[in-house]
Amino acid sequence: MGITALGIDCGGTHTDAALIEADKAKGTATVVAQAKTDTIHENLVASIAEVVAALAREMEDPAPLLRAERISIGSTLAVNALVQGRADKVGLALSAGSGLDPSHFALGDLVCVVPGGLDHRGEETSRLFLDELEREARAWPSKGAAAIACVGKFSPRDPAHENKMGEIAGRASGLPVTLGHTLSGRLNFPRRIATAYYSAAISRLHNSFLDACEDALKRQGLKAQCRLLKADGGAIPFGLSRREPAQSILSGPAASVMGALALWPGVDAKCALLLDMGGTTTDIALFLDGSPVLDRRGMTIKGRRTLVRSLAAVSIGVGGDSTLNRESGPDGKRRITAGPRRDGPAMAFGGLKPSLMDALNVLNRDRPDLVRGDLAKSEAGLAAFAAENGFSPEQIYEIAREAAEDGIQKIARAVYDLVETINSGPIYTLSDLKARKDARPTIACLVGGPAPCVRELLSSALGMSVEIAPNFEVANAVGAALAIPTASIEAWADTGKGELYVPAMDYRASVPASMSLAELEQTALELLKRKMRDEGMEDGKAEVVESDLFATLDDRGRGARDMRVVCQARPGIVARISD
Repeated sequence: MGITALGIDCGGTHTDAALIEADKAKGTATVVAQAKTDTIHENLVASIAEVVAALAREMEDPAPLLRAERISIGSTLAVNALVQGRADKVGLALSAGSGLDPSHFALGDLVCVVPGGLDHRGEETSRLFLDELEREARAWPSKGAAAIACVGKFSPRDPAHENKMGEIAGRASGLPVTLGHTLSGRLNFPRRIATAYYSAAISRLHNSFLDACEDALKRQGLKAQCRLLKADGGAIPFGLSRREPAQSILSGPAASVMGALALWPGVDAKCALLLDMGGTTTDIALFLDGSPVLDRRGMTIKGRRTLVRSLAAVSIGVGGDSTLNRESGPDGKRRITAGPRRDGPAMAFGGLKPSLMDALNVLNRDRPDLVRGDLAKSEAGLAAFAAENGFSPEQIYEIAREAAEDGIQKIARAVYDLVETINSGPIYTLSDLKARKDARPTIACLVGGPAPCVRELLSSALGMSVEIAPNFEVANAVGAALAIPTASIEAWADTGKGELYVPAMDYRASVPASMSLAELEQTALELLKRKMRDEGMEDGKAEVVESDLFATLDDRGRGARDMRVVCQARPGIVARISD
């Protein structure tokens, strides 16, 4: 079965696009056309419209583009908004009952702790007192809040308290409300707070972006279903993404990983490293036996763990456009560094300040094949930088060498830290959720615009072979295009109470006291398949990935079973790019 897919990646420096034709039966795909434009940070939608137009210009016949059956987008919009402080202010309502004060886990400065709570089975231990929440929520808009998040401890077992908080807070404030139990069924109160808070903080911006993307693509004559890449490498339709904004906060590194999976044969090595160097950042990830390593603890946002499943990846502020700086080292000696700030493009491409790419151009001036942009502008920029910082004109090569060494060493340290962090606990991959040990990369894949300029330097610093993937300049767009749509649910059953509950679907049903774990697994699979059909994701394959059973006593002292099942259509790619 052949499909035509369009992938778009909105990066910090460039917006890339790739049109792919894939044969799902053979598992092979071909890049039909690719394009790259500058990212307009003030108007990402214009960037998308321009890159699609550029892609059409690259093709002799744009008909394949217009008949694309799927469109997948990766974007740094949400994470950039959070990092740069441009996300919405959130009013946070928390309820936990007796025990540790939930305000210890709170985020932001608009927090209301609501008396009342449930136990681990969803039974009410103390009723809610909502008068204070109503008063505070009424004042939140005047204090700058644009959204509300409500989170109750044990809400995945029974959302009654959380729903009531949301109803009262929403009515009193007139603001949109995010409920924690709709985002994850896992019982981790602090992480569910962070998940709901950040989802609420980016929801307005996220939905506005999706609206504008759909409009921009329709104006280009594209009418296929649009999907957004998630932090775990899967793709979800815009409709589902609107309800789960936090899932796509780290879609950029995920696109890199999916691109390497599609483009690079070396990914099948026992342990391989991915390096994606763009203009602003370098993303780093690991593969084991051809499968990306997962961060099972949940995506981290601004130092807080969430319940969003993600790939184990790290992003650091070193890229081709990283600005050069003069700093004083611990020994008092002056040294040249690169990044983490980016002040526009490299001078070789018309920028105003010398960057890491300009330094690399000077280092590679005797190798024209490795020079990018205008070498004369890079040399003039480093000469001016030398004069401003007390160096002689003859020292520009030394400046370039120091800057390149600094950037490369930062990447090497980040690689070391990621590998050590991954090896400090059980290791899981997308293809095998069993715990494994010892992830030590022996080969690396390099993608991104500056790849040819830094390959040899990185190989020397890392002590391993570094290979450049085919179509390295648009690898993220290729990964987005080929990413498989995914979804997941968590189902809970308490045979003592005779209840089945799926928080993500707000689904409840009665179950017999005799229900077995195998029967719950089958029920959960059917519910996930229904959810995927309803969302237009019938090409995903559902399977059970986690299953637990705990023996309990019901209210009358009789034996019962407390069961939990997690089902998911695992992320992956439709096909690999063939030679």
